Amino acid sequence: MDTLDPIVLARIQFAANITFHILFPTISIGLGWFLLYFKTRFVASGQAHWMQAYQFWIKIFALTFALGAVSGITMSFQFGTNWPGFMTTVGNVAGPLLAYEVLTAFFLEATMLGIMLFGRGRVSEGVHTLATWLVALGTTASAFWILALNSWMHTPAGYEMINGQAFVTSWFEVIFNPSFPYRLGHMLIASGLTVSFLLAGISAYRWLKGDAGKDVMTALRAGVFVAAALIPLQIYVGDLHGLNTLKYQPAKLAAMEGIWTTQKGVPAVLFGLPDEKTHSTRFEIAIPKLASRYLTGQWDGEVKGIADFGDKHPPVAPVFWAFRIMVGVGLLMLAVSWWASLELVRKKQPSMRTAQVLLVMTFAGWVALIAGWYVTEIGRQPWLVYGVLTTAQAASSVPGDNIALTLAMYLLLYAALMAAYVSVVFHLAKKAAIEATEGAPSSNDEQHRVPVRGLKNA
Repeated sequence: MDTLDPIVLARIQFAANITFHILFPTISIGLGWFLLYFKTRFVASGQAHWMQAYQFWIKIFALTFALGAVSGITMSFQFGTNWPGFMTTVGNVAGPLLAYEVLTAFFLEATMLGIMLFGRGRVSEGVHTLATWLVALGTTASAFWILALNSWMHTPAGYEMINGQAFVTSWFEVIFNPSFPYRLGHMLIASGLTVSFLLAGISAYRWLKGDAGKDVMTALRAGVFVAAALIPLQIYVGDLHGLNTLKYQPAKLAAMEGIWTTQKGVPAVLFGLPDEKTHSTRFEIAIPKLASRYLTGQWDGEVKGIADFGDKHPPVAPVFWAFRIMVGVGLLMLAVSWWASLELVRKKQPSMRTAQVLLVMTFAGWVALIAGWYVTEIGRQPWLVYGVLTTAQAASSVPGDNIALTLAMYLLLYAALMAAYVSVVFHLAKKAAIEATEGAPSSNDEQHRVPVRGLKNA
């Protein structure tokens, strides 16, 4: 008998893959639109610092795109190796959606990215700007199709089961399933926030290294101000998403809130240690009746607890803690972005302390993103497709020892690639800072205001 549970190992392997992979499309989505902003401002003004910001960040975009593409291919193979029951049961839904993503988004991004990287000076400025716009559009289209499939797995609609297989009855209902608008909005805003803090953090690093050029301050301000604007919007969309989850996945919501039994006047648990053996939360710190208020609109509203779902509920502790990490980091991002925005408006330059805080927060978006993704995906258990297919039903018969071996290889590879990615990003920032300080460019605005034609080969 195998001592290693192959289902658990397969889940850990897929979780490791998606944890690594999701970081890069998230940056690609948000950064594509920032690049378009930099490029259009350059075309409109002719000021060199906009193109300098564009040229620095497009290098990071290209690196990010490459890692996202490679890790995405690896992840797709696992559908066949570890989860054959998934494609067997719902392949008629999942297959076309994945194909649409490749045909309408990935090919567009890959083709136009070549023009963005190598076409300037070889094509007109308008064509180059159009390529930038199409890449930004392609990254968002990619998110559209992937989130359509993922949302359908949580709130399946527009299908019927025939002989154990799902057949589409309405593609409109499949794509625009009940949770899709909330998941898409939540994810796109999360992408914007992740990139905003990346821009602000790396720009702060360059500023701390002595590079206070206009291109650096342009990226820093863009990151801080966009983050400050998006955080309140994310809180609002997140609340709507939570209400949608209450309606369609009440077991997940109960795990998020740490609600063990159905009750009225449910408290909002701020901190505690969930104990599934005793169905209680030890050392609980809570605000009375608050959860009922924001979930039902009434202070004495009733909310279902974990006990109502028998064995069809997710593991409580991981979902409970991931949710609090996501919310906690989000509130920290709110405080930092508003504080930095106020300082930039008043003083035009960040203080040493603000720059250091922004540097520390460089990858805060990644932390919140991964925590939110864990809430979503672990919270769906034991279902792979909610109410249709369980994780155990979709798993392969690959021995646990084999999965453990490949899992170890994945983890080592991903750790190395992540270390390489972060080090290259900071290397590019440090190199740019050294070149800027050695060149000692003038800060006179008129010296930066040059015709677009004159910068064609910049």
